[in-house]
Parts: sequence; structure tokens; C-alpha cells
Amino acid sequence: MTTDAPVSAEQQRREEELVERVLRSFDGCADPRLATVMRSLTRHLHAFLREVRLTEQEWEAAIAFLTAAGHITDDRRQEFILLSDVLGASMQTIAINNEAVGSATEATVFGPFFVEDSPEISIGGDIANGATGQPCWVEGTVTDTTGRPVPGARIEVWEADDDGFYDVQYDDGRTAARAHLFSDAEGRYALWGITPTPYPIPADGPVGGLLEAVGRSPLRAAHLHFMVTAPRCRRLVTHIFVRGDDLLDRDSVFGVKESLVKDFVTQPAGTPTPDGRVVDGSWSRARFDIVLATEEEQR
Repeated sequence: MTTDAPVSAEQQRREEELVERVLRSFDGCADPRLATVMRSLTRHLHAFLREVRLTEQEWEAAIAFLTAAGHITDDRRQEFILLSDVLGASMQTIAINNEAVGSATEATVFGPFFVEDSPEISIGGDIANGATGQPCWVEGTVTDTTGRPVPGARIEVWEADDDGFYDVQYDDGRTAARAHLFSDAEGRYALWGITPTPYPIPADGPVGGLLEAVGRSPLRAAHLHFMVTAPRCRRLVTHIFVRGDDLLDRDSVFGVKESLVKDFVTQPAGTPTPDGRVVDGSWSRARFDIVLATEEEQR
């Protein structure tokens, strides 16, 4: 069957009648929001099925795909979030729920590799803890949209190592390239990490197979994750990206925003560091000033 094959008026009537029957099945739902979501989902799902004239073989393939995604998902890997990411659904949800507020820093995808209870470092501390990569100094301020400093903001930072892996992707229980710190009384923060490099999302499962089938790369643009929380402020989940990265316009999860692209400036070997640390070889530095929207500014 081809998608442009004519559909008779009688066939259309039957299909539309089924949609209406399914919609009516939610009439007894006691939760108005759930009823709204389910009715909209039904309309859009059936519209998709009818538009592409989905075959039974394609339906079976879709069920097999979702089953495989369930089988590979565990407490360390969430294949359904990965699927949401590569379809842009994660970024769309973030856009809907994080409307632009003045000069507030833009949000982007959370990603599957955040871990609670990261180690605390002091301002100027090193999150690497043995992770491989070029040392990188990151500094900035945390303010609200009026420019007032936000002291005591909790800043979670995490990233992949130079081999493209997060610590939780290793089997040895290491904690590396992740930590948290707090902004000082003037809203300032600084830390040592490693210069971000591109890496592939996990591509050995059904989502990786999907990307290969449609000719898309699994690579993510180089980035450093941040999650910033402070009293009376909206939580910020974001990344910063490396200016000049070839993958900025084809990040596999559509997470790049121009405002989050920063200069990571390479410093030649022997260049004095901001805190006097002795670095063996070259290092880089970047500035990321974080602006938080207040709870009152949320819609």
C-alpha cells in the first residue's frame, strides 16, 4: 500500500468513527488534565496512522522497537529518554516549560547521566578527579534578571571525559568529572574541569539503530552540563558549548542554542593560571555568567 493511494469516502467514515469511539472512552475520566492529554494524544496518533497509512508490518516493527527499548533500559540507562532526545521531544518539552524571561540563561536537555550526591568542591576546585582531558578553567557569576548577585547558589557540573564517556558508563564505580559548588557572597564561582569534546550518545541499542537507518550521526556537540538552584529562583538545567565545534548545527539531540555557545580559549603551556595551579601542558579557559529567573517571573 502506498501513502498516496486514494481512500474511499466509506473507508474514511469508518476510520473517523473509530477515532470518535476512542475519544468517547475517556468521558468518564475524573482527572480533567489527563482526559485532555489522552484525547489529544488519540487525535494526533490516529491522524498519523491515517496520514502514512501504516501497514501491519510497520506496526509490528514499531512494537518490536519499543520492546527492545524497554529491554535495554535499566537503572543506569534510559533508552526512552534517548528516543525522546533524538526526536527533539525533550527539547520541545524544555522550550514549552522554560519560556524566555528577560536575560535569563536558556535551558537545554538534562541528559541521562546526572547523578545525585556529587562531591562538593570549593570555589576554584577541580571536578575532574582523574578524568582524562585537557584542564579547563571555567568562571563566572550567578545573578538574577535584575543583575543582583545570587549568593549560595548550588551549581552542579558534570561532563564526559576525553574518551567520550561519563563516569557512570564505567563499571568500576568511579566518580569523576562531576561535582557541585556554591557561589560566593558576590555570586561568583570558578572551577577546574576538562575541555569538552564531542562524543556519541549510546548507539548500541534500538535508538542507535534508528539513527543509522535514517542516516543521522549519534554525535553530540562538545558541552559541559550545569544545573543551578537557589532559593526563590527557577531551577536552571543547561549546557555550555564550544565555539567552533563542527557539530554545533547537527547535535544529535538538538540541544545547542546560540546563547550557550562560549569561547573556550586555549592557553599555551606555561601560561600562568588564575589560581596559580601548575598545569603540565596547555589548558583552556571559558567564562559563563549565569542568570536565573525568579519564581515570580515564571508563568
